[in-house]
Amino acid sequence: MVRSKEYSPFKRGLSNKDGSIEVTGVLRVVLIYATFSALYILLSDQAVHWLLTDPEQITLVSITKGWAFVAITSILLYGLIRRLLQQGLEAVQEREEGYRDLAEQSLAIIYQASIDAESKTIYISPRVTELGYSPQEWIDTPDLWLTLIHPEDIERVLNTLKQSHDDKTVFTAEYRLKTKYGQWRHFYDEARVVHDAHGNGLYLQGMMLDITDRKQAEQELRIAATAFESQDAMVVTDENRIILKINQAFTKVTGYSTQETVGKMPSMLKSGLQDAEFYQLMWDSLDRDHYWQGEIWNRRKSGEVYPERLSITAVIDDAGKITNYVAAFSDITQHKKAEETIHNLAFYDALTGLPNRKLLLDHLRKALLSNARKKYQGAMLFIDIDDFKSLNDTRGHDIGDLLLIEIAKRIQSCIHADDTLARFGSDEFAVLLDALNDEIEQAALQASSIAERIHNAIKQPFDLQGLTYYCKACIGISLFNDQETSFDELLKRADAALSQAKETGRDKIHFFDNTMQAALEARVNLESWLRTAIPEQLRLFYQVQVDKNGHAFGAEALIRWQHPEKGMISPAEFIPLAEETGLILPIGRWVMETACRQIKIWEAEASTRHLILAINVSAKQFHQLDFVDQVLDVLSQTGADPTRLKLELTESLLVDDVETIISKMAALKKKGVRFSLDDFGTGFSSLSYLKRLPLDQLKIDQSFVRDINTDPNDAAIVRTVIALGQSLGLDVIAEGVETEAQKDFLAIHGCVQYQGYLFSKPVALADFEKLLQLH
Repeated sequence: MVRSKEYSPFKRGLSNKDGSIEVTGVLRVVLIYATFSALYILLSDQAVHWLLTDPEQITLVSITKGWAFVAITSILLYGLIRRLLQQGLEAVQEREEGYRDLAEQSLAIIYQASIDAESKTIYISPRVTELGYSPQEWIDTPDLWLTLIHPEDIERVLNTLKQSHDDKTVFTAEYRLKTKYGQWRHFYDEARVVHDAHGNGLYLQGMMLDITDRKQAEQELRIAATAFESQDAMVVTDENRIILKINQAFTKVTGYSTQETVGKMPSMLKSGLQDAEFYQLMWDSLDRDHYWQGEIWNRRKSGEVYPERLSITAVIDDAGKITNYVAAFSDITQHKKAEETIHNLAFYDALTGLPNRKLLLDHLRKALLSNARKKYQGAMLFIDIDDFKSLNDTRGHDIGDLLLIEIAKRIQSCIHADDTLARFGSDEFAVLLDALNDEIEQAALQASSIAERIHNAIKQPFDLQGLTYYCKACIGISLFNDQETSFDELLKRADAALSQAKETGRDKIHFFDNTMQAALEARVNLESWLRTAIPEQLRLFYQVQVDKNGHAFGAEALIRWQHPEKGMISPAEFIPLAEETGLILPIGRWVMETACRQIKIWEAEASTRHLILAINVSAKQFHQLDFVDQVLDVLSQTGADPTRLKLELTESLLVDDVETIISKMAALKKKGVRFSLDDFGTGFSSLSYLKRLPLDQLKIDQSFVRDINTDPNDAAIVRTVIALGQSLGLDVIAEGVETEAQKDFLAIHGCVQYQGYLFSKPVALADFEKLLQLH
């Protein structure tokens, strides 16, 4: 501890903070003195009068007693005052030591200086060693403090010091001091003059606190604040993803103000274009790596959806726990538009907006790889417009361009969304059909069907600015199904097929492969026959449905085609064609009318009026806007009992627009029409939708029934379907029952309705009615 040789700033005698003697000590001395004096006077005077009678003796003794009183009280007073002073000095020493301990333990540098002109330091705490100086070195070096202040700060500090002296106020200032090691440190200095009880200044007492770290933190905060209000939108959340703070760029990009945002979650910006899996992967990455970056679509307050580049960083505390998330994002709409423009110039035809040759070849490479892996067939169609040059020469290029645009629209309407239509040349188009059937014959039928649609669409008249123009085209088709076929070879094959189509006459379709060409011609013939077959050559066959006792309670009506020359044609051949060409609609109408007329006929006989007749309804037929009206119209015209009609729907029908499907079913159900879900378990039915569908029956597909006694998986599926039907209050019927063992298994597990060869094959009406007599 460094002490001034001349003055100890901590030794203040017996004075307390008011500059007076300790009140308790003074009172104690007075009380003792008064008590002793009173007792002495009273007792001594009484004793003198008791012992003496002579007045002269009494006077002499009183004088002697007086001097004794003075001597004794002087001694007593001396002892009391000395003791009091000793106690005061001990208290002062304790207080001084406390002050010294406090000064030494303080984070600040405590100092005291004289208030004369020299302002010499008389005390400074050991904390000054952080500047590289010992306390004694600081005290012994005059004006050391002034020489260490930064030149840019010295004038301001001295002016502040003078002003505080003149105004008799506390001196406060922030400035930089240079350490003995040449470093500049920031200090906060606060000092005041200490006065005695009479208001006389004793010394200057103050403290210097090193605020370098605080200054650096403030600088970092200013930098962070400047960065936070950067061009990028920023948002800070807590660990629960509740928004705590946003910047102005956030409001500019999203349209949301601070009041509308703080306390909410960033999910308020979701566009709905990313699924739950996307967000799950994003948060998994943040939990694992504490960082995520990518592109995302969000929605502004106005409802506009926009693309943004987003980065999210998780803030981690010392314990490794996430405390906050900081996200920065920027609107990349213009960037996307620029990319799109560049991409369109490189890969799209400027006139029609279709992919160009370069993009088509890129899609073809991918299709070759994908189809080879998935074992799918694919096809390339080359389409050449006949006499296009003549139109250009006679009507001008504007009319020619308009024709190409209209042709592109028609071709696009004939293909699926996943297929690729490209403009391959001046008057040539190419269509890439991906993921066709894995069987080459079926794939050829699919390709030829699409080619026919395109061919017929182009034949329809065009209105070209008032000019009615009829157009024809040749189409060449080449199939592919493996990676070994190069795309150059595939293009050559399609081009060769197109050349063959032109050679055999304009307005033709031709396969590169002769076998496929034969299949194409067969398909064209089959379609032609089917169009003339409706309804004269169509027949309904009936397959009985029985209960657990073998009693017939209904039948399924199944369509057959009796061709006058080819004989009976299987539904497996013509139903897919009818679906592709749209002929399934008139066929479905005929089936419904025929079935309802038969229901009405059966109502007249007691032995048949209880029968329920099931018919299959295709997805295309059910999705017609007026399907409900069609069914009700047929029931009205035939007079059939709606409760005797059962419509069988497949799971594939439930893929799109389930709410509309439920609405249509409910409308018919209200009239008494029954519903059965056919081939249950082979599709992708959602149980959440299943419980809402107004069904009467679930139908177990025959593919599960076939091996029910040998395949544990099939057996488990069948048991599950039966239990599900029972829990939903639905009847369960199994189709494809061919053996007693299959029937017994089903009966044991609760399925009591059956259909299959064990009871009867589908038969003509006359044979079915004979069969009823046995059931």
